[in-house]
Amino acid sequence: MAIQILMPALSPTMEEGTLAKWLVKEGDTVASGDVLAEIETDKATMEFEAVDEGIVGKILVAERTEGVKVNDPIAVLLEEGESADAIDAASSAPAGASSAAAEPAAAKNATEPRDEPAGSSAPAPAAPQGADGKRIFASPLARRIARDRGLDLAQVTGSGPRGRIVKADVEAAKPGAAAPALAPETAKAAAAAASAPAGPDAAQVLKMYAERAFEEVALDKMRKTVAKRLTEAKQTVPHFYLRRDIQLDALLAFRSQINTQLADRGVKLSVNDFVIKACALALQQVPTANAVWAGDRILQFDASDIAVAVAIDGGLITPVILDADSKTMSAISAAMVDLATRARDRKLAPHEYVGGSFTVSNLGMFGVDSFDAIINPPHGAILAVGAGVKKPVVTEDGEVGVATVMRVTLSVDHRVIDGALGAQVLDAIKSNLEAPMMMLA
Repeated sequence: MAIQILMPALSPTMEEGTLAKWLVKEGDTVASGDVLAEIETDKATMEFEAVDEGIVGKILVAERTEGVKVNDPIAVLLEEGESADAIDAASSAPAGASSAAAEPAAAKNATEPRDEPAGSSAPAPAAPQGADGKRIFASPLARRIARDRGLDLAQVTGSGPRGRIVKADVEAAKPGAAAPALAPETAKAAAAAASAPAGPDAAQVLKMYAERAFEEVALDKMRKTVAKRLTEAKQTVPHFYLRRDIQLDALLAFRSQINTQLADRGVKLSVNDFVIKACALALQQVPTANAVWAGDRILQFDASDIAVAVAIDGGLITPVILDADSKTMSAISAAMVDLATRARDRKLAPHEYVGGSFTVSNLGMFGVDSFDAIINPPHGAILAVGAGVKKPVVTEDGEVGVATVMRVTLSVDHRVIDGALGAQVLDAIKSNLEAPMMMLA
């Protein structure tokens, strides 16, 4: 039976992608786990693997094709001995009538272990089913991990083609945890925001500047996604802002001392590394704030997973440092260097930039004194970090002195964190940064 290969969803927010390069050609025999193609998303270029085995009968989407929608057919896989008639039938069938799902590969030619051969999407007696009797589509590896962890696949939302559950979905799920539904009022607000006027259209703007010389710059996928998500965030998330000045002199002296001691190991801690640690510990000190908005509920987390805004060509990305509260300073520094480097090369895997409950955005390194950051949904808050600047201050004994002062602004989602709770978080961040040795205790 001919099988459609569908455009995979390589991240939870992916709606379309560019088929950058085919790594197979028509007539090639592929097995489960073989890398089929490279797909460009708005965040990265990734490879994806075949789940089923067969012969590549027809490639439906050419290389460098942009705007290929998730779940659109991109190729047809044939079984041994099938004819071109099967290709025509599969090509004309609705997307999902029969499909070979594909999962992202972390590196070229990387494969994942599977405990059973992958088959077609035709229902099988052993396939897991939901309460409604419908088959639950999941990759063999996802089924095995779910079985080992005691997860009910009916409670897991799939991010693969046609909602297929893949490895990342079951690894992110908790036993008994169902995917939250979008609250009706939230859905209405989002729909209203989407239909609201977005300002003058292209024709109107071009007319306004018809007498001036200019160059048109096309929007790439990343810039379109950034524009869409931040517009939605600013329109639908009830922001409020809290500001504090933080004295950095103790931190700068401590950092200089510890960097001297770590020099032989090639480790150099940045101020931003300390900010990440301070935020992670603050979320442990005020655990109610370690949370995200999930439509009709709030999810509170045990560990502090901190996202960090990284500027790259054409936009920004927020890789996530997992368990930042329990990591050493040198481990945070190494993780940040690695993630930032691969982010700029667009080599991050989706699980490395999806998640977290709190974001750090630092423009102080660019000389910005202070700014207000837009929350990165579904996070509960984002900390905007300004530059450390020498300023006159009044000391504890009432004398006038000079200190290095950094202005920070905490943007907070009022649905998740109330004013007093946000103030507690910001106070904890300030205390951690002004007494840096305590963060290592």
